[in-house]
Amino acid sequence: MRTDSSPGTLPAREHLPAGDAGTPVLDVVIPVYNEEKDLQPCVRRLHDHLTRTFPYAFRITIADNASTDTTPQVSRHLAERIPQVRAVRLEQKGRGRALRAVWSASDAPVLAYMDVDLSTDLNALLPLVAPLISGHSDLAIGSRLARSSRVVRGAKREFISRSYNLILRGSLQARFSDAQCGFKAIRRDVARALLPLVEDTGWFFDTELLVLAERAGLRIHEVPVDWVDDPDSTVHIVRTATDDLKGVWRVGRALATGSLPLDRLARPFGDDPRDREIKDVPGGLARQLVGFCVVGGLSTLFYLLLYTGFRSFTGSQVANALALLVSAVANTAANRRLTFGVRGRGGAVRHQAQGLVVFGIGLALTSGSLAALNAASSDPAHSTELAVLIAANLAATVLRFLLFRAWVFPEERDAHPVRPVPEERDAHPARPVTEPRPTPRAAWEDATTRLQPVRPYDTDPRDPR
Repeated sequence: MRTDSSPGTLPAREHLPAGDAGTPVLDVVIPVYNEEKDLQPCVRRLHDHLTRTFPYAFRITIADNASTDTTPQVSRHLAERIPQVRAVRLEQKGRGRALRAVWSASDAPVLAYMDVDLSTDLNALLPLVAPLISGHSDLAIGSRLARSSRVVRGAKREFISRSYNLILRGSLQARFSDAQCGFKAIRRDVARALLPLVEDTGWFFDTELLVLAERAGLRIHEVPVDWVDDPDSTVHIVRTATDDLKGVWRVGRALATGSLPLDRLARPFGDDPRDREIKDVPGGLARQLVGFCVVGGLSTLFYLLLYTGFRSFTGSQVANALALLVSAVANTAANRRLTFGVRGRGGAVRHQAQGLVVFGIGLALTSGSLAALNAASSDPAHSTELAVLIAANLAATVLRFLLFRAWVFPEERDAHPVRPVPEERDAHPARPVTEPRPTPRAAWEDATTRLQPVRPYDTDPRDPR
C-alpha cells in the first residue's frame, strides 16, 4: 500500500563537521532502572574513555526511567560533578521510552546508547559511530554473533540470543546479526524520521527500529565486539522473550499489510547507484527476475503436488485445470508482494483478475500440450505427463513474467523515478520546489540549547508496566 503519510524523506548524508563549541557531536544515553550500585563507576569509566579517545565533543545522558532506589540522586550527583554528563528523569519504566525521550530532545547529530553494565568493550565505541559521522551509514550496531567477536557468556543466554535472531531472520527477513546487543548508534536525522513509526516502549524498541530501518533501505553498519556477560543482570528473560515475540508478530503483520509508510524513505540520500540509468538495463529487472524465479520454482512444486493429488480421483485435464487455478492464485499473490513490492489490499482484486487472464493463457498452453500428448499416445505414462507439463509450464512462466511486468504490475516498476547522475561527486540531484534542499548543517544542527528533563509518553496506555 502506497501512502504519503510518512514523516518525510531524509536529507542527504553529510560528513559531520568537528562541531561548534557547546554542541556535542555524540550523545551517549545510558538507560537505567534501579542501578544505584553500578551507575557511578559506569559513567566515570565511560567519561574517562571518551575523554582519552574520542576526537569530538560528547555528552553522556543518564536516562532514569522510574527508579525507586537512590539512582536519581546518583544521577544528579554525577551531572553536577562532570560537565559532560546530563541526567533525565522519566516517571514510567521502559528502555524504549527512555531512548525515545532523550533521542527526540537531543541536539547531537549522532545518538548512541549502551547498557549500564558496560558488558561491551568500549574500544568498539569509536568504530561504532565513525561510519555515522562520516556519512557512510545511518545506524550502527555492535554484534556479538560476528565471526571475529569475542564473547563470554553462559550457554542459556547464548541459545536464547541465537534463537531470537533466527526468529527475526525467518519471520521478518532481518539481515542484521544481533538485535539484542545493548550497544547501538543512529544519526539524529534518521532517528527523527523513524521514531514516529516505532510503537514499542520496552526491550523490543531497538529491534523494531532496526527492522523498520532495514525495510526502508537504510544502511546498518555492524561492528564485532568483545562482550562479557553480567551475571547480576536484572533482565527478566521469560517476560522479555514473550514481549519480543508479541512485537515480532505485530511488526510482521504491519509489514505484511503495508500499513507502515516506509516507501518514501527507500531512496533518501540523493545519488543512489541503484537509481542510475544504465543503457539497455531496465530498472529493477535483475531483482524482479530473481524474485520471480524463486516464486515460480515454489509455485511449480506446489502445482505438481496439487496435480498429483487431483489426478488420483479425476482425469488429467480436470486435474491440470484445478491445480493450475489454485497455484495461479497463490503465484499472483506471492509475485505481487515479493517480486513487484506491492503491499496492502489496494488493487488486489484487479491484480488477481488480471492474473486469472494470465492463468487462462497458461491453461491453454498446458492443456494443449496434454491434448497433443494424448493424441500421440492413447495411454501415456504418468512420468511422461509430468515431463510434458513441466516443459509447458516453463514456457508459460516466461510469458507470465512478461505480462506481469508490462501489464499487471506496471506502476511498481517505476515506483522510484530515475534521477540524473550529478556531474560532480559531491553534488546532489535537484529537489522539487516543494522540498527545499537543507543546508549542509541544517540537517543536524538546530540549536545549542541544553538538554532539559523531558517526560513524553508518561501516560502511554500500551505499556503494561
